[in-house]
Amino acid sequence: MRIHHLDCGPARPFGGALMDGVSPGAVGRLSCHCLAIETDRDGLVLVDTGLGLRDVMRPWARLPAVNAALLRFRLDPDRTMLRHLRRLGHSPRDVRHIVMTHLDFDHAGGLIDFPHAAVHVMAPEAKAARARRTLLDRVRYRPGQWGDTARWRTYSDRTSGRWFGFDAVTELEGLPPEILMVPLPGHSAGHAGVAIEGPRGWMLHAGDSYFNRAEVHSPLPGCPAGSAAYERAMAWDARLAWANQGRLRRLLEEPDASLAVFCTHDPVEFVAMSVWQGNAPAAEAERMASAA
Repeated sequence: MRIHHLDCGPARPFGGALMDGVSPGAVGRLSCHCLAIETDRDGLVLVDTGLGLRDVMRPWARLPAVNAALLRFRLDPDRTMLRHLRRLGHSPRDVRHIVMTHLDFDHAGGLIDFPHAAVHVMAPEAKAARARRTLLDRVRYRPGQWGDTARWRTYSDRTSGRWFGFDAVTELEGLPPEILMVPLPGHSAGHAGVAIEGPRGWMLHAGDSYFNRAEVHSPLPGCPAGSAAYERAMAWDARLAWANQGRLRRLLEEPDASLAVFCTHDPVEFVAMSVWQGNAPAAEAERMASAA
């Protein structure tokens, strides 16, 4: 198994350190941290897709205007999952499975770029996305990004199974037990983390369970004010989201919790995981994350 960490929708919001906790100037950095997993028997597996090629070519027709204006995505076709994979020597047909943390517009934009892949998603998320009952749901879920939803494979959040103390963990149809979904609702109705056991041990892509590393990796949990405001605005159930943040924080405090946990939008975590996984030297990973 080989795991690639890819930024498939970098954003440059105004606010500097108020958004990311580190930027010294007026403009902050946010990543859209996705994974491409080369497996031995199950082809190429993606975890989230970021913005799709159509999104960056026609953003105002496909993305929610207010969110896009606030986040200021880098609308660069070469940053899409499709182009990243071509540089790695893969075609869209090589992607056999896509495992979704959730279906927000900045995570699911590339689904339509890989029409032959099975899409794995939690059942409550699929139900909420199809119904789009609330204003927030109509903002976050963009059906034009999905392609054929008949390929969705859905999973109950009541599935039995345990992983590092988490209940309801589920194995995925057609995928090995080294790739699991861990229900972490709150940010959205069916939000989940994706656990992968790779060459360096277990890791958890926590999606939008948190937005900044200080929320779970710091002894004094917090979040830069700008990111915290956006996180609250996009939360389906803020109390549930915070409760799951607490579970992740307690997990990481355990002395024998030998796993790496990272979220989607923290650029420092993106650079750290790229280096840890051996995808790029530190200087190159930082250059990729900070390129204007």
